[in-house]
Amino acid sequence: MTQYKNLIAGEWVAGASEADNINPSDTNDIIGRASHASAAQVSDAIAAARAALPKWNAGTSQLRSDLLAAIANELFARKEELGELLAREEGKTRAEAIGEVGRAANIFRFFSSEVVRIRGEKLASVRPGIDVEITRDPVGVVGIITPWNFPIAIPAWKIAPALAFGNTVVFKPSELTPGTAHALAEVIHRAGVPAGVFNLVLGTGAVVGDALLSGVDAITFTGSVKTGNQIVRRATERMIRVQAEMGGKNPLVVLDDANLDVAVGCALDGSFFQTGQRCTASSRLVVTEGIHDRFVDALATRLAQINIGPALKAGTQVGPVVDRRQLEQDLRYIDIGSSEGASVRVKGELLKRETPGHYLSPTLFTDTTNQMRINREEVFGPVAAVIRVKDYDEALAVANDTSFGLSAGICTTSQKYARHFQQHAEAGLTMLNLATAGLDYHVPFGGRKGSSYGPREQGTYAIDFYTIVKTSYLSV
Repeated sequence: MTQYKNLIAGEWVAGASEADNINPSDTNDIIGRASHASAAQVSDAIAAARAALPKWNAGTSQLRSDLLAAIANELFARKEELGELLAREEGKTRAEAIGEVGRAANIFRFFSSEVVRIRGEKLASVRPGIDVEITRDPVGVVGIITPWNFPIAIPAWKIAPALAFGNTVVFKPSELTPGTAHALAEVIHRAGVPAGVFNLVLGTGAVVGDALLSGVDAITFTGSVKTGNQIVRRATERMIRVQAEMGGKNPLVVLDDANLDVAVGCALDGSFFQTGQRCTASSRLVVTEGIHDRFVDALATRLAQINIGPALKAGTQVGPVVDRRQLEQDLRYIDIGSSEGASVRVKGELLKRETPGHYLSPTLFTDTTNQMRINREEVFGPVAAVIRVKDYDEALAVANDTSFGLSAGICTTSQKYARHFQQHAEAGLTMLNLATAGLDYHVPFGGRKGSSYGPREQGTYAIDFYTIVKTSYLSV
């Protein structure tokens, strides 16, 4: 059985305890065993990262560029192999998983170029005989905490810029996806990263996450609202830099003039594919009354045709829920929706397949209001609710009536409404005739309100979190 160890100061080390890595498509399949680090080992990893920081930052940008390019090249070369591991471990389909590995490779390749074009400024002072230079320093030792739903793409878009801009890293992945994280750490280690520059610590948030927060210079987190709020409070108490991405309750607005096939396709993809386990999933379908009935009928028909099965099986369109706890949460929200008075157009049910797994068919609620819990709280499963509205103005108001603000989409053929929605939707991402989920790797990512805290991730904007601006005065 594969053993996933921790990488601390360039050495693979066993932890204080172990946990099974279970395949959600076949719960009899133990993929490997993860060696969970102790709090003391996390402290060792932080110390190793701090010791390695000066030399790593003093190295040339070409050295860092070459290393990131080597990581990208290996990920590209092994994307099918690593994609199969990811699908087996997390439950998304083989095609989705291979695509995610490719995305991670593109992220490392992107930052291998960014590192050699870090820009500064030289300005004239208002005083004679003085020059002003504006440069960027690395923030220091960066703690990285990532979720299970994108177990290689999200780590990539945090690790790559951290290393590119001269920081050292202590990486804590989700305990549900240790295999993919360990494989990524092996690739980074094999590329020649110096000892201590990149460290992997496996384990739970209660032990590893808590210890990580006590010693790093910055923390970047993607996960639940509850945990994100706790991390932001802890980080601000220590006066360290913090970046948190914490989910969404994303609306997809469908207007009367929308192309019906396009709108249904957007809802199907955004709400239910990848088992609805995306922070950008469109769980609120805000539909004007002129198209409402046709939209609901067409979407229900498409839902009945989805092939749900094992992640690696040919023809599977939607895999299992990631684990028993998430499955129980999904079922609980289905019950909550029914008890609140929502009509169940398509009922999510536990499914039996050739292997025992966490298989759940989609749920589509109708006759819901925006004040119901199923429209206020993030479910993170294949569950969506339709909210009927009178017109565009009501649709926009409902779309914005949420404590979240990550992604918002609209399906319309009207340039007037499309432009107005782009300008007035209270979200970090807006989509026109596209699913609310689905992102490029080279552009900024993040939300508003309760969805995000701190600077944007990805693209050229990532530099704002991973560096500190320095202003230098020089007498000439």
